[in-house]
Amino acid sequence: MTFVARLKASAADLGRTTLGVALGAGLALALLAGAPRAFAQAAAAPHDHAHDHRTIAPAAGEGPALWSISDEDSKIYLFGTVHVLRPETAWGSAKVDAAFDASDNVVFEISNPDDTAALMPLIQQHGLSPQRPLSSLLTAEELADLDAAARTMGASAAQFDPLRPWFVALNLSVAPLVKAGYDPASGVELILKHRAEDAGKPITGLETIDKQIRMLADLSEETQLDFLRSTLHDFDEATTELDAMVQAWATGDVETINRVGVLEMKAESEEVYDALLVRRNTDWADQIQTLLAGSGTTFIAVGSAHLAGDDSVQAILEQRGVEVTRE
Repeated sequence: MTFVARLKASAADLGRTTLGVALGAGLALALLAGAPRAFAQAAAAPHDHAHDHRTIAPAAGEGPALWSISDEDSKIYLFGTVHVLRPETAWGSAKVDAAFDASDNVVFEISNPDDTAALMPLIQQHGLSPQRPLSSLLTAEELADLDAAARTMGASAAQFDPLRPWFVALNLSVAPLVKAGYDPASGVELILKHRAEDAGKPITGLETIDKQIRMLADLSEETQLDFLRSTLHDFDEATTELDAMVQAWATGDVETINRVGVLEMKAESEEVYDALLVRRNTDWADQIQTLLAGSGTTFIAVGSAHLAGDDSVQAILEQRGVEVTRE
């Protein structure tokens, strides 16, 4: 499912938001999905990392795709991830483990993918709009659909009324995933983060949580409402295509990720495509070239949609004369 699905009106012709959340829309979005559970766990007891970096069942075939970039004194690995997974998802890879173990440091989209507390001021700043309540923006029929969807989460349309459309749509997008067993605690980044901490590897981020939240918050109100309307349209079918896409990711099928997770987004909204992928990929390519100018071995893990297609991080680097090799 592609992220643009919820950003336009017809889910039959577009993709799905949940795929973008899982493959490339940003770690902060997956963090939002797990925030309530994370707060409950934090209140109950100290966090146990044992589950987070457990041994992952071996993936079918060669496993998820991995790339590398090298010069005389540097090596950089690029690994595409899924931010939320079912705990039983098989994606273990000896090749990825070897690259991770050989790396001096680890880089994620954000350095703190489990910092739920950092979200609260951002939600207050970017997720609330009491002066333009949803009830003034949606039709009576749309409000009824919103209430029906909200009640499956133990909420109501009235409780969502003071929230901005992007934030409501995001919550509605991730709710079916959680119900179907997808869990941010089983996402690739959290598992790799705890492994890096255990190994004493420095962890840094390409972006901040604030920047990732603003990707959605800065969309026009019209686009946010399209996001919400199409989320409501497909609320009961949120996991079907995501399951297939996770299978593609786990087996290294980058072409499927490109076709369904990237090209549909580009076809339907150049604005969204540019904001969520192209500009970020370009910035990340800049940072990778800076790393390459230094020395040592670095492992970079980002959403899989960023590493697929003509505007992928690898493609941008290759356009600049940097050779990227699939391992």
